[in-house]
Amino acid sequence: MDGSIDNRSVGVVAPQVARFAEPVRLRCGAVIDEYELVFETYGTLNADRSNAILVCHALNASHHAAGQYADDPHNVGWWDNIIGPGKPVDTNRYFVIGVNNLGGCHGSTGPKSVNPRTGRPWGAQFPVVTVEDWVATQARLADHLGIRRFAAVMGGSLGAMQALAWTVMFPERVRHALVIACAPNLSAQNIAFNEVARQAIITDPDFHGGDYYEHGVTPKRGLRVARMVGHITYLSDDEMANKFGRQLKQGRPTYSFDTDFEIESYLRHQGNKFAEYFDANTYLRITKVLDYFDPALDHGGNLARALAPAQARFLVVSFTTDWRFSPDRSREIVTALLHNRHHVTYAEIDAPHGHDAFLLDDARYHRLVAAYLERVAGGIVA
Repeated sequence: MDGSIDNRSVGVVAPQVARFAEPVRLRCGAVIDEYELVFETYGTLNADRSNAILVCHALNASHHAAGQYADDPHNVGWWDNIIGPGKPVDTNRYFVIGVNNLGGCHGSTGPKSVNPRTGRPWGAQFPVVTVEDWVATQARLADHLGIRRFAAVMGGSLGAMQALAWTVMFPERVRHALVIACAPNLSAQNIAFNEVARQAIITDPDFHGGDYYEHGVTPKRGLRVARMVGHITYLSDDEMANKFGRQLKQGRPTYSFDTDFEIESYLRHQGNKFAEYFDANTYLRITKVLDYFDPALDHGGNLARALAPAQARFLVVSFTTDWRFSPDRSREIVTALLHNRHHVTYAEIDAPHGHDAFLLDDARYHRLVAAYLERVAGGIVA
């Protein structure tokens, strides 16, 4: 990225802040008296406010879904390849909203924020949140913006879990849900990966029980390892082999514990970069958000019963090489929706990239999203 703006970009954007004085009670029982949500918008809201799309972010993303900042042109939105004029999520038609969720570290109220009750950062005292808590606060943001019903709610991975939750928590407020690279809950293996990542952070000597802000340090070593573990799960074996194989940086072994292989260098680079900007307390909480998501839990494990209240039409997308949230898991969602006679379009994209495929350029995937949202646009009052 050279800082130039192409004609299919939303261009220069700026975050906004919504402040909420009404307390929010979380699923864990804790109450946050007041909070802020940082968000961005792209496109124009139409006269009857019927063309809004909510984009929900995954684990390490934020409100910055598209465009770039005037003072940081290299900071391009995480879903910029799909959101913009003439792109699959066409901002010539739609008013798109990206929000940094409660507990985040990109401006919304979270562990780094000052707790008004103590005058100090929340730190370890910030409660564990859930997908349902996020959706409840997103609904308040929609109220703040005067949006009673979304044309669509969409996301990939953890973002897709939020889209799914929207359809049962606020069924009358969602016309369409785009549920991409999702699972109805985490497998034991996925929970295990998250626990390894959390333990890397918690056992870092600089963690200080979560109150490292007061010590002027951050648990970067733990964050680095956590991110490395995550990256291994985001890529398929084939993609990792194609990108790195067994390539040696020096062309031969050094017989040391430095980065001999290109894949080692890549993982360390990603870990170092992540540890510079992401908050460890937020990472702990967001991995727990993933672990706890299970809409069927309160329905005796019956996913069909859990999804029965939905009124939305659905696009469910999976990717063949996504072993973290495999196509089988998406088909569980589709089966439960069809059991309730909900309208569902399902696509399984043959893509080599693994779980990260939902973020990447794939012409078939992008055409699918564009075609579906073309149909959605047909139901919008101009």
